[in-house]
Amino acid sequence: MEGVAGIADWSQVTPGPQYQLGQELMLAEVNAAIEGALEAGARRFLVNDSHGRMANLDPARLAGRAGYLAGWHKPHYMMEGLDQTFDAVFFIGYHGAVDAPPAILSHTYSPRVVAGATVDALAVGEAGLNSLVAAHFGVPVALLSGDQYAGVELSALAPGLEVVTVKSSITRFAVQSLHPEEARERIRASASRAIGRLAELAPPRVPPDCRIRVTTRNADLARLACRVRGVARVGELELEVSGSDRLEVFRNFVAVLEITRQLAAEA
Repeated sequence: MEGVAGIADWSQVTPGPQYQLGQELMLAEVNAAIEGALEAGARRFLVNDSHGRMANLDPARLAGRAGYLAGWHKPHYMMEGLDQTFDAVFFIGYHGAVDAPPAILSHTYSPRVVAGATVDALAVGEAGLNSLVAAHFGVPVALLSGDQYAGVELSALAPGLEVVTVKSSITRFAVQSLHPEEARERIRASASRAIGRLAELAPPRVPPDCRIRVTTRNADLARLACRVRGVARVGELELEVSGSDRLEVFRNFVAVLEITRQLAAEA
């Protein structure tokens, strides 16, 4: 939601007086992506609600009679529901990484746990980490919308990616956005173009034996995370997350988030 046009403050993306505005803006961009894909011939859709508690959208208002996957406890988190039967993945409303140039409301998965992440030494944000699951199932990431940094981060792993920049971050708490209608028009057009180019696209370039390096916010979090299988401490604040394949690496990373969540909340 943080990468949606018009969003500039945490109050718009968390329950409260401004939250409904954030929900409406997010729903409209998701629907624009579906409508564009429909125009290009796509017929079946699954929307994985991936912000906050992951239950932000009105399923009855989704375009394209899209299926709706919601709820906060998902083993594959933002990529739950994906498998090898899908033709493409769209990332809507993404933002830059926490340790990159100052992107609006930037964080990488868990703001209280993760201070930075890499995949095989390449700095990544949420889109880059999520691409491990798409690579595992052999599905191209065809479209990303968000701020000016999110697309740059992912393009290194997903050549040919359609990128729609709907806002330009000035700091982590100031941003200049397109008018929401213009943002939706651009998303719709890019979604249509992305589906039309699927034959040219390949899954993200992430090798099966990849490794995630995570810098934690403090040493207690790093120590606790090492209880997860496949996680080793490689520095006072640094972890290396490994596994037998990309999906296991991603699952181990999600397990780190789960096991550190309570300690991070109390920090």
